This record gives sequence, C-alpha cells and structure tokens, in this order.
Amino acid sequence: MSKNLVGNHIRKLRFNHDEMTQQQLADKAGVTRQTIVALEKGNYSPSLELAFRIAIAFNLPLEEVFFYGGTTNLKKQ
Repeated sequence: MSKNLVGNHIRKLRFNHDEMTQQQLADKAGVTRQTIVALEKGNYSPSLELAFRIAIAFNLPLEEVFFYGGTTNLKKQ
C-alpha cells in the first residue's frame, strides 16, 4: 500500500507567529487541538479546505505551510 506524504511547517510557523498555541490555531482553523497535534506529528493529512484555512490563519500561501514529499510504500502488518 502507498501513502502520500504531505508535510507541513505548522509547528515552526506557530512559534514564528508570536508563539501561537495549538489551541489558538485550532480555533482560527475551526478544528480541535487534537487535529493540530496530529497534523504536526505527521499522522494526518488535512483536507484541501482545512489546509487553506490553516494557511489563511498564518496569512501565507498554501505552499508555504504544506509541501508534498512524494510517496512511500507501506507493508501491511
């Protein structure tokens, strides 16, 4: 099975924006803090709509918040 690797710079951006907390970003994006945690850990790829909402929260273009890192093959266990 292949998994798309969508990475992000959310953690770095939060700290560069007056040390914004995960909860503050979650509130701006309309999601839970747990969603932001999962995004930062790379455990979750956002929907396109959520990706845009997060980029807007930082007042940045989408490609400065998220990046595509290709694919990787994962073995079923």
